[in-house]
Amino acid sequence: MGAPEPNEHAQSLRGELLYWVTFDAPQYDCDGAGPYRKAQIWGRYLRAEHEPET
Repeated sequence: MGAPEPNEHAQSLRGELLYWVTFDAPQYDCDGAGPYRKAQIWGRYLRAEHEPET
């Protein structure tokens, strides 16, 4: 969706980035709010998906 952005929140880690993520299916947060189709996620909460072996 675009280039990562610097995270300037007071609790962010030094050099931490923010990423926009588009979901395959709409998602709800822990409070039940939503549905969300995209969200801005702190870099520390992202994990790479492993490719299945063929």
